[in-house]
Amino acid sequence: MKVHFIAIGGSAMHNLAIALSRKGMQVTGSDDEIFEPSKSRLAKEGILPENIGWDAARITDDLDAVILGMHARENNPELIAAKEKDIPVYSYPEYLYEQSKEKTRVVIGGSHGKTTITSMILHMVNALGLNVDYMVGAQLEGYDCMVKITPDAPIMILEGDEYLSSPIDRRPKFHLYQPNIAIISGIAWDHINVFPTFENYVEQFDIFCQQIQSDGTFVYNLEDEEVTKLGEKYKSSVNSVAYKTPDYDVTDEGTVVHFDGKDYPMLIFGAHNLQNLMGAMRIGEAMGIAPNDFLTSMHSFTGAGKRLQKVAESKGFTMYKDFAHSPSKLMATTKAVKEQYPDREVIACMELHTFSSLKKEFLPEYDGAMNAADDALVYFSPEVVAHKKLEPITKDQVFSGFGGSVKVVNETKNVLDFIHSRDWNNKVLLMMSSGNFDGIDYEALGAEIVDKL
Repeated sequence: MKVHFIAIGGSAMHNLAIALSRKGMQVTGSDDEIFEPSKSRLAKEGILPENIGWDAARITDDLDAVILGMHARENNPELIAAKEKDIPVYSYPEYLYEQSKEKTRVVIGGSHGKTTITSMILHMVNALGLNVDYMVGAQLEGYDCMVKITPDAPIMILEGDEYLSSPIDRRPKFHLYQPNIAIISGIAWDHINVFPTFENYVEQFDIFCQQIQSDGTFVYNLEDEEVTKLGEKYKSSVNSVAYKTPDYDVTDEGTVVHFDGKDYPMLIFGAHNLQNLMGAMRIGEAMGIAPNDFLTSMHSFTGAGKRLQKVAESKGFTMYKDFAHSPSKLMATTKAVKEQYPDREVIACMELHTFSSLKKEFLPEYDGAMNAADDALVYFSPEVVAHKKLEPITKDQVFSGFGGSVKVVNETKNVLDFIHSRDWNNKVLLMMSSGNFDGIDYEALGAEIVDKL
């Protein structure tokens, strides 16, 4: 098989390219820009394009398939050449389905918790020595490639993103996987640039449920109103399995989960994390893993990459970073940290960085999202707003959007001044963003605070 990637440098695309190359396929690719770590990873596998830019001559008659990334445009010369030569063109999710259609497909969907649940399942898989293929949207510790495709694994674990598949395929990715086992962890409006109304967004999850195979299993979060509606709607056509946050106690090390008359110590904490744990447990059950075996295997799980990750710690001070950026994620993460440290002040800083979060119309969705923090700051960059070609927003609009409970700044220096002006004894610092506040080195900042204590 000979496969060519248009926009091979993307975070998802380069992982798939590496996986296919390792499977024995002949892989080529192109892009108009390739950044780290994609560049080094592709070079290590011997599939980094020799030249940057698009070239229709790369589309040769002997290609079996072209895989098209979201970064490319509809008028891409290589895409046009592939169509002219009648070479099959696949989106990233379409090709993943092609590679897994003879396997049991486990698809993890939801506005939040996808990566965490997927990480939990993979942790279980490794602990129990199971053979599975997988695709994860984020880089996880201990993995050099986040896509694995082999001829012999009977199961494929797929993180089911609701964002669009490709420039010429406007379907959400998770509509293409046709799961045998599926989960929806929660529905909270996101991707306002693609799904302009909440109703339109919820509809995508309804369509996802329609793709579950007739003998399949649908695991759903009983504590989410919209997800519960779907669980009820589809219980007659598939095996619907509900889950909810377990009983638990907070400990100095994390939590103790109480389930089915037994106690299971965990290193993770926060109701939202433990809710995800129960969802992952029910998926494991559908895969044939007993709940006791799953929960026992999770004792050593410390969390997913960039999700509530401890950066620095000393006596009386702890710093975390988290990928949280949507309202539901902010609320869940801030609550989790405050619950774990009830006797400390929690100082939370977040960056408005995504397209949705910087839309003036979306800001009211953040009302109360950081109320669990003792003090909260929100940062945004006017330059990023302009770069995304969005209508300018003001500090007052952000302040109002969050319900008047936050300090708003738009310079990185202001964020650092806010942090450095404090005595950090008996406090927790929580940094939340899908970016880095335009240049803040979290590890260096944490080390600096610890040195001053």
